[in-house]
Amino acid sequence: MATTSAALGQGESSEKVTLASGSKRKKRTTKAKKPLPQVKLPPNPFQSEILDLVNKTRGRQKKIDLLREYRNDALVSLMIWNFDDTVQSALPDGEVPYKENDAPAGTEHTSLRQEQRHFYNFIQGGNDSLSKTRRESIFIQILETLLPDEAAILCLVKDQRLVAKYPTLSQELIAEAYQDIQWGGRGGTKYEVGVVN
Repeated sequence: MATTSAALGQGESSEKVTLASGSKRKKRTTKAKKPLPQVKLPPNPFQSEILDLVNKTRGRQKKIDLLREYRNDALVSLMIWNFDDTVQSALPDGEVPYKENDAPAGTEHTSLRQEQRHFYNFIQGGNDSLSKTRRESIFIQILETLLPDEAAILCLVKDQRLVAKYPTLSQELIAEAYQDIQWGGRGGTKYEVGVVN
C-alpha cells in the first residue's frame, strides 16, 4: 500500500484518483492568487481617501510609494501635527461639539487641502493672539464645512490619535516617505532645546 503524491491528491492534473481505500476523489488544483487591483485615486483626492488607501495597502514600500505619490501640503501638515511630539495642540483634548455636514459629497464642502492654511491657529505658538473661545469657534466652523471623514481626521489629529483610525501609520513610515521633514523643534510646551528644567 504505497502512498504517492498523486494518490493523496497533491498533483496538478484534474484527473480522478483512486485512493487505497477504493474511493475515488478528484484531485485538487491550487489556484494562483490574483494580484489585488491597483486603486488609482482621482486628481486632488481627499485626505481621507489617501489615508484609507495607505491603511488598506499591504507592504511597507507600497505604503511609502502611495504617500509619495499623493503628497500634498495638507497631508504633510497633518502628519507633522499628529506625529511630531513637539507640536502641541492649542485646542482642548476630547470630543468636539460640532454638527456634521450632511450635504452630499461634491456639494457645499471644503477639504482639508483648502483649510490647511488655517492649521497654524490650532497649534501652540501658531497664533497666540486668538482667544481660546475664538480659536475653538474657528475650529468648529471648519469641521462643519468638511466632509464627515475629513472632519474625523482633523479631530483625531488634534489629539494626536490618528493611529486609532489608521493603525498602519507610524512616524517611522511617514519619516521614510517624507525624508525632508525635520522632526522636532516646532515650539509648544514640550520643546526646549538645551534647557533642562
